[in-house]
Amino acid sequence: MSILQRKLDKDWRHYKYCAVDVETTGLDLVKDEVISVGAVTIIDGRFKAAGNFYEEITPLQQPSHSSIEVHGLRGIDLVSAKSAAEVIPDLIAYIDGKYLIAHASWVEEAFLSQRMQHHDHKYPKEVIDTAALARYAGYAEKKTGHEPSLEFLARKLNLAVHTPHHALGDALTTAAVFLALAAKIEKKILIERGEILTLKTLLSLSKG
Repeated sequence: MSILQRKLDKDWRHYKYCAVDVETTGLDLVKDEVISVGAVTIIDGRFKAAGNFYEEITPLQQPSHSSIEVHGLRGIDLVSAKSAAEVIPDLIAYIDGKYLIAHASWVEEAFLSQRMQHHDHKYPKEVIDTAALARYAGYAEKKTGHEPSLEFLARKLNLAVHTPHHALGDALTTAAVFLALAAKIEKKILIERGEILTLKTLLSLSKG
């Protein structure tokens, strides 16, 4: 077993995590922009509602009407916000030393990886994806062609939904969903394999 594998083979609660969510002007990777980002730290299998990360970002172009209907952030609401060049370094510092968690993580990767590269930081190759964990745990259908809704999962797990389509609200909901799914997967793996749930397993399941 390699040093990296041994590093990931401890009980999942041993590590620090960070649930991340972004709101954007749309899903076109060429023209659309990040307009808010939220991040929530998880330590020892717990997270707090306070002391987390949230910043709004002034876009170069006005948000579309369709995106405003989703997240409620208008151009006028973002006039006094920081620029992406100011926010991204702060986000990088906040997530440093933590393993990232995201719901349908391709969105966060698509919109943050290039922006982080501008500040000489690589987006993590491996991220824990709560949508994939939900499919493994039986809380979302497989091979549907679309990701399960974060709000749907939270309600199915009897969890509170924190301000949908708000970056910090969704990050808080993602953190709660992750902890609930990890606890259920932990029991499933213990029964089926007689093993503890490790970070390595969570990352592996997130690829499914």
